[in-house]
Amino acid sequence: MYYKISDFLKDWEYERGATLKIFNALTDDSLKQKVNEQGRSLGRLAWHITLSVGEMMSKTELKFDSPDEDSDVPESANEISKTYDAVSSVLNDAVKSGWDDETLKVEDDMYGQKWARGVTLGILITHQIHHRGQMTVLMRQAGLKVPGIYGPAYEEWETMGMAPMK
Repeated sequence: MYYKISDFLKDWEYERGATLKIFNALTDDSLKQKVNEQGRSLGRLAWHITLSVGEMMSKTELKFDSPDEDSDVPESANEISKTYDAVSSVLNDAVKSGWDDETLKVEDDMYGQKWARGVTLGILITHQIHHRGQMTVLMRQAGLKVPGIYGPAYEEWETMGMAPMK
């Protein structure tokens, strides 16, 4: 739960950057990668993260431009990345200008439960982290290099002068 807007904005800056690192490593061909036929594709997961920013925050009455939650997955990895970049930046600005620390205590109906807005912001971030983890598995299956987020990825150890962990 966030109690201060400044704490959320600091975390959001890092986490949106981490999401963009993952999105910018995608290729158009990789967007169709799935773990199995029933699973979400890499493109669907990236688009879900993108759409969730507007969808989740719309339940808090915070208004800003974002794609319709029923919109189709773009065929371009660049389009997904650019859209996420725009939406996540607008969210940052909307929270900064539209809310204050007291706003974080306001409760909204979220999926049949009452969540304080500070909780909603925390869940928005952990939701992205969760799906980014799923995406990294699909990225490896698609033969993509996975960027490090909270430390070096396997491929990055050598650039740091160390042997990769086994």
